[in-house]
Amino acid sequence: MQISIIGTGFIGSTLGRALAAAGHEVTFGSRRLDVDHIEGSAGRMASIGEAIDASDIVILAIPGQAVSELGKEYSSALAGKLVVDATNRMGDAVVNGRAGLPTNIRYARAFNTLGGENFANPGFRDGIADLFFSAPAGDRAVLEEIIRGVGLGPVYAGEDREELIDALFVLWIELAMKQGRGRHLALKLLQD
Repeated sequence: MQISIIGTGFIGSTLGRALAAAGHEVTFGSRRLDVDHIEGSAGRMASIGEAIDASDIVILAIPGQAVSELGKEYSSALAGKLVVDATNRMGDAVVNGRAGLPTNIRYARAFNTLGGENFANPGFRDGIADLFFSAPAGDRAVLEEIIRGVGLGPVYAGEDREELIDALFVLWIELAMKQGRGRHLALKLLQD
């Protein structure tokens, strides 16, 4: 699968390395093409525009406050693509970036509820962590494959349910950061 990741910070580079290791063709999009911390991954560097053009799946791993600017600048290039919002607007009432993106995309919310450490090391002594996500029903299987590629168990919350995913982000911040339990902390769905 061809996947473009916009952003080469900790989350973007960690996700990209994991997805490339799983056999996906990863293109990193960045304003800075001299990024060296993605060296060793099978992904390639490109400008943001080139990365968006490179695939129909675009994962946003940029600061949450930058989503609106990106949405305006690349509105026509993003049209019709599956855009996975992995951003968080820390401290805002609405932490997802959906309002800053064009309405003619296929919007998914994933990879925003765990620290990047969990993408690099998704295993725990009791098994692998789950990743809760929201996506259009027609893109559910694609997201499940991407999430499994990172080594996590996908849990579908439904279509247009980003508010549920955002609530899990707030819970993760409370447990991991405010209570000091550490960033290698994740949730697991258990059922009979």
